[in-house]
Order: sequence, then structure tokens, then C-alpha cells
Amino acid sequence: MQPRAKFIRNPSMTHRFPVKEIARQAGMSTATVDRVLNNRANVSPQTRRRVQDALRELEAQEGQLAAKGRRLFLDVVMEAPQRFSRQVRQAAEATLEGFRPVAIRPRFTMAETMTGSGCAALLEQIRKKGSQGVCLKARDTAEVRTAIESLRESRIPVVTIFTDLPGSGRLAYAGLDNESAGRTAAYLLLKTRPPQGSSVLITLSQHAFQGEEDRFRAFRAELSRQRPDIRLIDASGGGGLHLGTAQEVGEQVRGLASISCVYSMGGGNRGVLQALEAAGHTPEVFIAHDLDDDNLDLLRQDCLTFVLHHDLKADMHVAFGHILAFQGIGNAPSALKSDIQIVTPANIPSKE
Repeated sequence: MQPRAKFIRNPSMTHRFPVKEIARQAGMSTATVDRVLNNRANVSPQTRRRVQDALRELEAQEGQLAAKGRRLFLDVVMEAPQRFSRQVRQAAEATLEGFRPVAIRPRFTMAETMTGSGCAALLEQIRKKGSQGVCLKARDTAEVRTAIESLRESRIPVVTIFTDLPGSGRLAYAGLDNESAGRTAAYLLLKTRPPQGSSVLITLSQHAFQGEEDRFRAFRAELSRQRPDIRLIDASGGGGLHLGTAQEVGEQVRGLASISCVYSMGGGNRGVLQALEAAGHTPEVFIAHDLDDDNLDLLRQDCLTFVLHHDLKADMHVAFGHILAFQGIGNAPSALKSDIQIVTPANIPSKE
């Protein structure tokens, strides 16, 4: 007779999943999970949080738990503000049914700030514990590239999402065509005919994110070609977070006569607007990226002029598809980089 699956019941962490299933989702041993669920001593806050996250992930993936086909554990690792990470998680979970009967079990590790060395250490942990593939949004650093190469040598494919690391050992890229986005932003700005000698504020969360850097280079090149008189004011480095971005913007615009336009490539737009208002600036055009909750509210308030959007669900479907093809399941997606959708206060989607 087969032994029954062991369930641990704890009033502080109610669940309905076998310890073995929680451990697989968390990427931990059953003994560690048992200690967390029973509130035993000598467990770090990070370990407790990972087990809690695993329980939430299992609840969101219950349809996948019942799937009879092949099961793959994929890791999604991202440095991004919570507002964007939340969107990506929802998009990833929404695409799972499209791969049935294969059961994709994503494990999410997301942080608002993650150094190159910290990210590399996390990827090394994933390599040691095992994974069928990694979807990665990270800074382009030597440590991260080395970790990707180590994963590749261990036959764990890495697909970069939303920001690429070209020339690394990654398998593929899934996300927006960032150079096209930068050119599109320049086109939209130039059509507003900014006056001679205008100042345009640009913000990136980090120049080390290759995707945002591609947007910036394409935007700058197009403005330089058509309107070399326009001055760019770089207020990057706030991590896409409101407070840090507001501080960067405030330092850069202090004492300037005017700011005619903003191109925000990395988010934190409430912080941008607050810093500009404090300095007495009201830009005529504000171009942003992504339809997160903050940007949707700002569009409704007519604080943003254009938002460059792309379908995150389609991006995650492509990313998962590349990993499945590597594992011998189906063909690699033939889709190119995501198309850009231009959203204004006049065409806000009714449902997102």
C-alpha cells in the first residue's frame, strides 16, 4: 500500500497541499518546508517568505496540478517595481492553460532592487537545485552573464524577458522591440513640434537594463538627427520607484527654465510628476511605458499623453514556448518582438 501524502496543518499558514508539492514549488527540501509550516526555530525570514510565496503560487496553479501531461518547473526571476512584477506574474499564470496537457509550474522570485552579484547568486542557487528553464529580467552585468553561461552549461535554458542580454548564453529574448519603442517615442514627441531649444527630461530606472538603454539610444539618435537643438536632461537611476525617481528628477531639474516633454522609460511616474510640480514645471507631453495600475490612473487623470504598451501575456507565452522547445516539446515560437500599442487618455482599454 502506498503511504499517504503528508499534510501539515498550521493555523498560521493554512493550505491544502502535500509538503512534497510545496517543497518542489519553493525549490527547498521537505524538511525545511516542514520547519516553516510548524513555526520551528532557526528559519530565516527569507525562507518563510519563499514558502508563503510557494503556497500562493500553488493556489494560482491548481489547474496545472491536476494536469496529466509532462510537468516542468520554470523559474521567473525579475528585478522590477512591484507594480510591474505583479502584471508579469498575472500574465504568466494566465498563459498556462494554453500549454495543456503540459503542466508548467512557474516559481517567481521578484525584487524591486537586485544587484548584479545578488542576481548571479540567485541564479546559481537555481542551477544547484534544478530547473527546466529560467525567464530572466536583470541588469546587464558581468556577474549575471557568467551565471547565465553556467546555467547553459548545466542544460538549463535562460530566456531574457523585456530587457535583453545580447551576446550572453541566453537561449532567446521575449518582449518589446525596445529600439522601435525609442524611435516611436521620438516620433510622437517631434509631431508635437516642441519650440526651438526645448529641454526634454528622460528617465531610465537603470542604465544597466539593456532594454531601457536601447530605448534611450534610439530616442536620442532620432532627436539628434531631426532636432539637434533639443536638450536632453537625464534623471536616471531611481530604479523605477517613486521616491528614488523623484529625488533624481528633483536634482536634475532644479534651476531649469522649463521642461517641455518627459520620456519615462523606467516608470516611477508619480514621482516624476511630483518632482516636476515641486520645481514649477508642467510638461506639455509625457510619454511613458506599460499599462500598470499607476499609469492607468495617470492616463485617466490626463497626466500622461502617450503610453507605449505591449502584451505581457503574449510575451510570457513566447518565453515559455522557447523553453518547452528546448526541452523537446513543440517548436520554438516564430513570433518576432512584441508590437507597440499606443494608448492615450482617449483610448484606454476597458479591461487589462
